[in-house]
Amino acid sequence: MAQKKPFVLRLDPEILKAMEKWSSDEFRSTNGQLEWLITKALKESGRLKQKRPLP
Repeated sequence: MAQKKPFVLRLDPEILKAMEKWSSDEFRSTNGQLEWLITKALKESGRLKQKRPLP
């Protein structure tokens, strides 16, 4: 399994506050919420291959 790579992300304070509220509402960490949102957007745009389900 590939390791996750840390990086710096600069956000407008209002956007960060909204993301923190959303992640709290979903019982996720802010980092987890951002990762979920980015992954969802990449899949919907066809830029990230869907993982094949196990047989």
